[in-house]
Amino acid sequence: MGAGGVFIPPRTYWEKIQAVCRKYDVLIIVDEVINGFGRTGNTWGSDTYGIVPDMMICSKQITSSYVPLAALLFTDEIYQVVADNTAKIGTFAHGFTTAGHPLAMAVAMENLNIIEERNLMGRVNELSPAFLKRLHSFGSHPLVGETRGVGLIGALELVSDKTTKAGFEKPGATGLKLAELGHEEGIIFRAIGDIIAFCPPLIISEAQIDDLFNRFERALMRLTV
Repeated sequence: MGAGGVFIPPRTYWEKIQAVCRKYDVLIIVDEVINGFGRTGNTWGSDTYGIVPDMMICSKQITSSYVPLAALLFTDEIYQVVADNTAKIGTFAHGFTTAGHPLAMAVAMENLNIIEERNLMGRVNELSPAFLKRLHSFGSHPLVGETRGVGLIGALELVSDKTTKAGFEKPGATGLKLAELGHEEGIIFRAIGDIIAFCPPLIISEAQIDDLFNRFERALMRLTV
């Protein structure tokens, strides 16, 4: 879960969830907008966690956001239901007003070519150990209750009491204050309440990862609550 706080599922979570869904014929729909195109170390976050989705939503890195574009992928089984009923009643087919826009398609194709040519998704696994090492090093800080991450996405959770993991009297205020200090240090990260999330570009270098966390460390040192 990205925008909800970068929560990493327990090891057997998706295995058990999928078993329940399959048992009761519940479709599995995954949001790969953040996790797709290498973010977690595989092409899809679904690959990382052994998910076999019925429908998949992707966006962002499909064009690196140079042009707005999103895509919905689904299984042949779902497609056949749409196709068969379209043939039967003539109006069941579904689409989007701007689907297949030539500009967005051209940008997506070139962007995906660059991702492949430069092996940007492969670099995630090369850089992830350095990224996660620096991220987890903040786990000993008195204001950090937990650190978590996978691939090139991670977060740390700010707490008022490290032992009890208690939050702050004014939820979100500390995270916002730290984000402002980060801006002063020349970095941008996301404060999701009091959860600080990092999601660097896949073109980042190991030296830039160190620079990122050095700047964050300075911001954290300046934080007073």
